[in-house]
Amino acid sequence: MQTDVLKIGTRGSALALAQATETRDRLMAAHGLPEEAFEIVAISTSGDRIQDRALAEAGGKGLFTKELEEAMYDGRIDIAVHSSKDMPTVLPEGLELSAFLEREDVRDVFIGRAAARIADLPQGARVGTSSLRRQALVRRMRPDLEVLLFRGNVQTRLRKLDEGVVDGTLLALAGLNRLDMAHVATDVMTPESFPPALGQGAVCVESRIGDTRVRDLLAPIDHRETGIQLACERAFLAALDGSCRTPIAGHARLDGERLSFSGTILRPDGRSAHEIAREGAASDAAAIGSEAGAAIRAMAEPGFFDGWH
Repeated sequence: MQTDVLKIGTRGSALALAQATETRDRLMAAHGLPEEAFEIVAISTSGDRIQDRALAEAGGKGLFTKELEEAMYDGRIDIAVHSSKDMPTVLPEGLELSAFLEREDVRDVFIGRAAARIADLPQGARVGTSSLRRQALVRRMRPDLEVLLFRGNVQTRLRKLDEGVVDGTLLALAGLNRLDMAHVATDVMTPESFPPALGQGAVCVESRIGDTRVRDLLAPIDHRETGIQLACERAFLAALDGSCRTPIAGHARLDGERLSFSGTILRPDGRSAHEIAREGAASDAAAIGSEAGAAIRAMAEPGFFDGWH
């Protein structure tokens, strides 16, 4: 029986707190522990504070994790709960991804005011998103649309949408589900028509390497199938040196012990894209993702990656 309170670090947004609460609740159920055995510690990150420019210009994905990782180093928290799609492929020394919660829906949704679907927006309508992947996919679908930088948490983006700053925006269905807000979506887009971010829908737990107490606590809530999918997707991302500067999409699926993966790379303007598909044994997940990344990089024409940095 655990005696010390486990301190769970998280960003302070409503969605991040919902993910940390889900992690706590799963640990309570797995070990028969009371709520008092855990403390959720909200920590402000650079990514949350910087709202006036794209994350790529400010330093990339690590802006959502740096302060949480520093808190783990100095003992203020024991674990950090993250959205997997926010995690860099290379973690700081001494830290590891030690558990994945069962994956939620991977799909993106469109939330429109001028029209319910991107295809039905009027000529020149404004779509707001901070994701370079979503920006590139929207531009590929509708080159005539004006795509604007749209930072902020879910509630902030919906408020800006209602204020008429843009005619539509895009969010992950997983986040809306966790907030009981799926009803705001006007169109749920398929992974085939609008491929998701690598890691989308999956919550991961980061901890200190060698912390056996934490590892033993997390083991019962670690979802094997999600871990296999993420091993493939993160290997694909790593092979392409993926960051917030890079429009990359992809999704690994499991059918028993067979894994299938589809990946997409795009120019930021959406005018050129390449797609790849691979499959194999689940035990080879990381190798499948890495090979797919190397193969799609080789497919790209000269100059394709120039706009990525």
